[in-house]
Formats: sequence, structure tokens, C-alpha cells
Amino acid sequence: MRKQNRPSPFMNEMRKHGLLYLLTLPGMLLIFVFSYLPMGGIVIAFQNFNAIKGITGSEFVGLKNFEFFVQSREVLHVIFNTLFLNALFILFGTLASVGIAVMFSELGGKWFKRIVQSLVTLPNFLSWTVIAMFVTALLSSDTGMLNKWLEPLGIGPIAFFNEPAIWPLVLVLIKIWQGAGFGAIVYLATITGINPEIYESASIDGASRFEKIRFITLPLLKPTVILMMLLAMGGIFYGDFGMIYALIGRNVMLYSTTDVIDTYVYRALMDLGDMGMAAAVGVFQSVIGFILVVTVNQLARKFSPDSALF
Repeated sequence: MRKQNRPSPFMNEMRKHGLLYLLTLPGMLLIFVFSYLPMGGIVIAFQNFNAIKGITGSEFVGLKNFEFFVQSREVLHVIFNTLFLNALFILFGTLASVGIAVMFSELGGKWFKRIVQSLVTLPNFLSWTVIAMFVTALLSSDTGMLNKWLEPLGIGPIAFFNEPAIWPLVLVLIKIWQGAGFGAIVYLATITGINPEIYESASIDGASRFEKIRFITLPLLKPTVILMMLLAMGGIFYGDFGMIYALIGRNVMLYSTTDVIDTYVYRALMDLGDMGMAAAVGVFQSVIGFILVVTVNQLARKFSPDSALF
């Protein structure tokens, strides 16, 4: 008998779930066009790029563009600021987001919970330019509201925009206010997915609300927390340019604690107009971020296999 040709596993999968794969096509095209195609521009980092000649006509200079950043006197300083500020953002932002998510899960009253969630997530949709205006109005040494509140206490006025030591704290507080509420959505979704029978069993055993949070909610949130921190590690070498430049601008007095790689490169690009140097720093940030993600993922796989990305 002649053996009947059977369709390949790929064709079987397409017949069963073809429409679902079709739904993913716009997202895949979006990622391809805006994430993969631009990677061809990495070649600029190795060229003396000329906008008139274009990528194909610009002179190849090898690693010369990387010397601008690596040999700079400010390189260690801006790298430290970038890592230090991002570590603070990740650590305290995660703690705040988890705390807000747990608080939301414990709130009663449907409408009250919705109103509070809306108010907490609203700052995420404000531009940093608008937030910078609020911060200036709050911290200005002459007309700032904070100095006016401190005046009856015999304190001040404090020239906040001349005091670099306090700005890591200021930036962390602003970052938490702006993003922690929105970041709590992921953790709240995880809490919502926890089987309610677990909490019911704990209540029958006499567990208090605090004990249920400590021994049920937080341990079950652990894989999600580790996963989100792993994703954040990929951008730890990228300073939040929009935030820092909007708040600090070119205030030289604050550079010692707020100048990060992105703002440093932006000023160099504006002053020198060399796109090759800026692209080289971008490649440097991406490579280091990739190495950090792989390293931290291996550590997560060793200590908490369920939380690893791959």
C-alpha cells in the first residue's frame, strides 16, 4: 500500500491556531520594524559618521569612537551615578510597588478602591516637563512652597537647586511618586491570581491579616518580583534621561550626584555634533546591560529556578 503523506507539525499547528498567530502578527511586525531593523544602525558606532554621506559612505574608524567615552575623565563618575541612581530606583521602586499592590488587595469598597487606584497611577501619565514645573514650584529657594512651609519652623530658606547631596533622595522620591502606582499593576494582577481558598484556609487556622500577607501573599509574589527586577537590570546602564534632564537641565551645581551616562552623552553630542560617539556609548550600554541580565538570570536560576527568564 502507498503510504499516505501526513501534514507536518507546523501545518497542523497553523490549522489549529492560525487565527491566534494572525493576531500576534501586528505586534511581531512592530517589534521587527522598531527593535530589530534599527539594530543595523549600530555600524555608526564604528564610523566617522557623516549625515551627507550616510552609513554606506562614512569612513570606518573601528573602536575610535569608544575612546571618547572610555578615556574621558568623567567616565567613572557618570557610570557610578548611573548605577547608583538606577539601583535606588529599582530597589525602592519595587518595594513601593509591592506595598501599593498589597494595600490595594486589602482595600474594601469597590468604588473607593477604583478611585484610589486611579489617583495613584495618574502621575505615570504626566510628562516629565510638567512634573519638573511642579518640582520647581515646590523646591524653589525664593518662592518654593516647601521653603514657605519650613519658614515658620525657623528652617531655611534651603537652596535645593544648589545642594547636590540631597538630589539622589529627591530623585528617588519623585520616581516613586511617578511610577510606583503604575508598577503595582503587575503585582496586583499576581495577587488577584492567588487561589482564594489558600486565604480561607489560613483564616480558619486563625491567621491574622498581617500573617496572611507575610506567609502567603509575599512568598507567592517572590517569582514576579525577581522577574521584574531581572527585566529592570537590562536598563541599569541607561539613565532616565527624560526625568533627569527635565529636572536638572544644565545645572552644573548638581552634576556631581545627578550626571548620568545619557545626559553626559547628550551634552557631548550637542557640543561636538558627533553621532558616532553617541552611538558608541549606546552600544556600550546595551552590551553591559545584556551581560548583567544574563549574569543575574543565572543567579536567579540557581537560587530560584521558577523566577528565571530563560
